[in-house]
Amino acid sequence: MYSYNRGGYGDYGDGREMAPKRQRLIDQASSYYGTSPGYGASPGYGALNAYGASGGSSFTYNPPPYSGHSSQAPPFPVVRLRGLPFDCTEADISEFLRGLDIVDILLVHKGGRFSGEAFCVLSYPTQVDFALQRNKQNIGRRYVEVFRSKKHEYYKAIACEVSEGQISSPRRGSRARSYDEGKDLLEHTGILRLRGLPYSVRRQDIKTFFKDFTLADDDIHVTYNSAGRPSGDAFVKFASPEDSKLAMVKDKKTLGSRYVELFPATQEEMDEAIAVGRPNEDDQNEPVKHTGILKLRGLPFSATKEDVSEFFNGFVLKEDAIHITVNSNGRATGEAFVEFANAEDSEAAMEKDRKTLGSRYIELFASSQEELAEALAKGR
Repeated sequence: MYSYNRGGYGDYGDGREMAPKRQRLIDQASSYYGTSPGYGASPGYGALNAYGASGGSSFTYNPPPYSGHSSQAPPFPVVRLRGLPFDCTEADISEFLRGLDIVDILLVHKGGRFSGEAFCVLSYPTQVDFALQRNKQNIGRRYVEVFRSKKHEYYKAIACEVSEGQISSPRRGSRARSYDEGKDLLEHTGILRLRGLPYSVRRQDIKTFFKDFTLADDDIHVTYNSAGRPSGDAFVKFASPEDSKLAMVKDKKTLGSRYVELFPATQEEMDEAIAVGRPNEDDQNEPVKHTGILKLRGLPFSATKEDVSEFFNGFVLKEDAIHITVNSNGRATGEAFVEFANAEDSEAAMEKDRKTLGSRYIELFASSQEELAEALAKGR
């Protein structure tokens, strides 16, 4: 069973919060999902009016086309989590749902205390099915239930949070304006800090985000916490202070499903952030050496060697090159190792990373003979 061990991942001590993203999600609701079902007009939910459900936001939320009936509106992509630890944070939930594009996380409070429930809005409807695969998996020692939810349930929860004072209206007026103006007064050194990145972001994604500027891999530094997990921040070193100042035009623009904040930074700030933590071995921002072996994670427990061979259709695999691992009780772990003819083939096969096998999406990682032998030994 997958178990996420919490370890300080994604420290939000810098004040980063989901509320601005939540505002933009609600602002654009009428343009994609249709208007909220009457909560603004209900006296019981008057606090929701503070969010101003209008279509005037600059935030762009463009999920892929919905494959359902053409006249049917796509379902709102939200899930509800129940049974969360009472000291759970947004970062814990982000790690629990790692691999999915999260638009918003709303922790639910009752009587001023966290209730152990949360809502999580995903970037498009099909990701709900992937989130449901985490049902009854663990955060720490607690197993968490994951349910489908609905837009009106999520909006109602926001209204209750506002009325209880747990979240304030994102329309911060002059305070927000003075905050943004303060950034304009900061001195540019040629380095920008990016905050609010998707945890799965890669250097190439950041290069594309700043496509009007010439950046080398060594100019982009995705930062990590002490547990080796992405922090959601990065630093980018431009050719000159003039370039970094011009790049501020991308402040609060979207990368994937997240909107990204930019701040002028210094070499000292960047060095300090890099020193906090090093990435885990499977992080895709670090150079990966292929040995001809791939590790698969997230397989259906009923998956067979034939299923894996079909997944890698187009690559020549021998049956004895596919190793589906089991635990000490002989039960499938949901992982497998595949030996390819050479390192070039295993690297080419990475194009299947996060593609689906049955109803599950599969993660691929470069592996080694030693890791394969260790995994097989555990099931003997």
